[in-house]
Amino acid sequence: MRVRPFRGYRFDPAKVGDMSSVLAPPYDQIGPETQARLYEMSPWNIVRLTLPREGYAAARATLDAWRAAGIFEQERAPAIYPYQQVYVVDGAPVTRRGFVALGELTEYAETVVQPHERTHAGPKEDRMRLLEATAADLGLVFMLTQDPDGSLGRATEPAGSPLVEARDLRGETHRLWRLTDPGVIARVQALMADRPVIIADGHHRYETALAYRRAHPAARDKLMAFFALDAPGVTIFANHRLVHQVDGFALDRLLARAAEWFEARPLPTPIRPEPGAIVVVAGPNPDGALLRLRPGAAARIPWPAGTSSAWRRLAVSVLHEALLKPFLDITDDKLDRKSHVDYTADADEAVTLVRKGVYQAGFLIDPTTPAELAAVVAGGELMPQKSTHFYPKLLDGLVFYRLNEE
Repeated sequence: MRVRPFRGYRFDPAKVGDMSSVLAPPYDQIGPETQARLYEMSPWNIVRLTLPREGYAAARATLDAWRAAGIFEQERAPAIYPYQQVYVVDGAPVTRRGFVALGELTEYAETVVQPHERTHAGPKEDRMRLLEATAADLGLVFMLTQDPDGSLGRATEPAGSPLVEARDLRGETHRLWRLTDPGVIARVQALMADRPVIIADGHHRYETALAYRRAHPAARDKLMAFFALDAPGVTIFANHRLVHQVDGFALDRLLARAAEWFEARPLPTPIRPEPGAIVVVAGPNPDGALLRLRPGAAARIPWPAGTSSAWRRLAVSVLHEALLKPFLDITDDKLDRKSHVDYTADADEAVTLVRKGVYQAGFLIDPTTPAELAAVVAGGELMPQKSTHFYPKLLDGLVFYRLNEE
């Protein structure tokens, strides 16, 4: 992966005050209530550019007005930006360490940038309208790479106080530094030169930027944040499935049909995903079961042709291919249209919504592990939709880039 430094634009804290008030999660994590909350937090919240209420022409006008008023300041020298996230998982603090730089846009066939999930046309059309209107690269793509000896981590280790320290809407801490030393930057570029990367989050943003480059060859780079796949801090949650509008859905019928492949046990207490199992919950009580594949059952499931054993072992693959498709008629087309399945990374929320009758059923699954992700991507395969939920999300507004500027 070819990376390079850039003269980033950053909010001037003297103008905007509390940096936590002007940053935002990625656009696809922002619903109407969150959008309203972000608008109320500050008149300079980045959401006014990344997901504006008034349309993307207004976003360009806002960007130009803020730049003229000095709301942003541009770095005097090209830099790369160490980025750390400090968060809590299961009561324990975790730190994820990486850096932000421009990464070269390449076609997937070149195997420098490797996707792990399928994308949808709608979000890419939306992001293209924003990119064309603003001519600004406002959102990070979350990239993973291998760093087995820790050399990349050492080369990008920051010193001193961060330029930015802020908390996201979930209370997790984000810190950004700046590295401008030419020797340090050259070292990072050399270390990255022969390393492929995996897109963790931001497939739609990456593919939009790639399409933009095809029409505008000078726009050869994308704003990216790079983290080590094999270092502490790569936290992946499951995206649990919430099913609705399935004609004639009944839990007992589903369990009876699935009995050929699955052994059903009582719901765990508390209701949580369990390793190697799928928890299905339905009804206000709630009713449900913990399902485990019977010995030898995996060989009888009608897997998609050409899928590897690594792909078939994924919890999300078992759920889709051995439950949702054959017994609830939730096909790939219906998943693409988002007509029968919604998603949440919060198991408690899934159970609560089913209990309230918002959904017919919830399916709680194990998260994909970093090793599973690497194995599937190494085989050139794509996971089912919403296979991963990387936590915490990166923040928009820490630093951004205007296209074709050096």
